[in-house]
Amino acid sequence: MWGDIAIAFVLAFVITFVATPYTIKIAKKVGAVDVPKDERRTHKRAIPKFGGPAVILGFLISTIYLLFIMNSEGTVHLFGTQQLGKKLLGFLISIIVLSIFCIIDDIKTIKPITKLFGQLLASIIVILSGIRIDGVNLPFLNYPEIHQVISVFITIIWIIIVTNAINLIDGLDGLSSGISVISSMSLLIIFVLNGSSLESIVLITALAGALVGFLPYNFSPAKTFIGDTGSNFLGFSLAIISILGAAKTYTAAVIVLPMIALGLPIADTCMAIFRRLRKGKSIKAVFKADKGHLHHKLLAKGFSQKQAVMLLYGISATLGLFAIILCDSGIWKALSFLFIVIIAAIAGYKNFAPEKTGKECYECLQCKYIYNPKVGNEKAGISPGTDFRELPETWVCPVCGESKDMFQLHLEN
Repeated sequence: MWGDIAIAFVLAFVITFVATPYTIKIAKKVGAVDVPKDERRTHKRAIPKFGGPAVILGFLISTIYLLFIMNSEGTVHLFGTQQLGKKLLGFLISIIVLSIFCIIDDIKTIKPITKLFGQLLASIIVILSGIRIDGVNLPFLNYPEIHQVISVFITIIWIIIVTNAINLIDGLDGLSSGISVISSMSLLIIFVLNGSSLESIVLITALAGALVGFLPYNFSPAKTFIGDTGSNFLGFSLAIISILGAAKTYTAAVIVLPMIALGLPIADTCMAIFRRLRKGKSIKAVFKADKGHLHHKLLAKGFSQKQAVMLLYGISATLGLFAIILCDSGIWKALSFLFIVIIAAIAGYKNFAPEKTGKECYECLQCKYIYNPKVGNEKAGISPGTDFRELPETWVCPVCGESKDMFQLHLEN
């Protein structure tokens, strides 16, 4: 098994590392370039956003080669009673379908609802191939077999949430790819400890290897972005592989652990949905981008891009370790570990948090209005000396009417 793991990781790493420079050249030719024209971007120059195909290529070549070799050796059975070959073929077709939608989005930009349709179509293909969540066994919730309609519904919701979770957190150099590496490695260890199927172990290892091969080009300052093609592929694959890794048993740990390992992007996505629904008061508002994600809030507090990314890496790694300890040693050791980490983080926060300069103002990304805490906003009843973070959530830019989420930290000279 460990030899197969090594092959899956190294092959995916090498292929992605070699292929990424070619995707940078292709991106410039086809127009898949992220231009910071709307001021929401944290980068100041045009950057290619077509790294996804390199990651997909590394993942697919590694897994297809290795699974066919393992099938000939008899360690996996692609055409056995479990219909593994059919499931993996469905997974492959769904990746292709989703990638078509996302490649068009990277080059020409499509509406969010159209991209959601692509995610839904890819999810249905996966389910038709036989991959779905068909049992839940949790404390106070024991259903080893659930109705097929409910199973399909739960599977689609899981896939859509995880896919968009990785997509939405893709806001800083190396953020989504790095968090996906951490989540993949956490799931790999969990799968090994849990005795999951060998094919799920190979798949998650190849995904981690491909991402490690891409990170040198994506970490700050980024030479290329993974793009919607890559971020959707990452979330979609993590969701599917989690289901395959949990297919043998339905213990509480197997169902919950992938959710914990992917806890940071899932939590950020859920908060974004709630925030947009509350402010927009309509389903359409969910698809409207804002500056309220966790990485935006860290930047607003004065953290640099690298500091924000490393902090979020730390949170993701902590959740991954919590899931691993929970799987291997039980709830009490996992909780005690988490408690110690939280206490240490609180104790050390002041030493690492950005110092306030007394000149912190906030600039509206839409109209460039600058909120100065010393001056306040008397027309809106905001007295001088009111910190931006203390402004009510209903406060809007007095010039263009944008919400607080559309403001970023602006340090005056």
